[in-house]
Amino acid sequence: MNATKIDYKNIYYPPGGILIWIIIFLELLTFGMALVAFVHDGTKNYEVFHQSKLQLNATLGLINTAFLLTSGYFMAKAVHEFEAKNISKASLYLKITALGGILFIVVKCFEYSAKIEHGLTPEVNSFYMYYWLLTAFHLIHVVVGLVIILWTNYSMKKTNSDTAAEDLKTCGAFWHMCDLIWLLLFPVVYLIF
Repeated sequence: MNATKIDYKNIYYPPGGILIWIIIFLELLTFGMALVAFVHDGTKNYEVFHQSKLQLNATLGLINTAFLLTSGYFMAKAVHEFEAKNISKASLYLKITALGGILFIVVKCFEYSAKIEHGLTPEVNSFYMYYWLLTAFHLIHVVVGLVIILWTNYSMKKTNSDTAAEDLKTCGAFWHMCDLIWLLLFPVVYLIF
């Protein structure tokens, strides 16, 4: 069977494939529009947004930023090691990537439980409606990313695995999207106003 070699420098075949990049574009567009709406409403209700923002724990947000950026670094290392045919090291880096995602979820759940305990739910005001919608939607993406990472790692470690570098690049593209979205969410939600 004659396999067709993909020209990765071609715009129609970016790393991970065109479909993942369409998904990433749509997700960034969705989050971008929501953040614009958040800022727009915040300028109209500055005092409410300012007082609400003061109730957030920016330190926890910063810790989560560190977890995601570190995990993004190890995701890139996993792709590099896989391409170098070092499957065991790629697997280790995928596990470290997943650990960063799990730590992010733990911190976020701790933060959510404190908000619920203090009655800071989406019904309180428009700031908290945005806070919960944006951060929970992002959290869902992190969970999906973790499932993809763990499944890819499992598939990659099987005997006679058919996992390709393209699979890891797709996994990495999705995970980096989660990083990028958080890098947009954190300063807008936790630091502005």
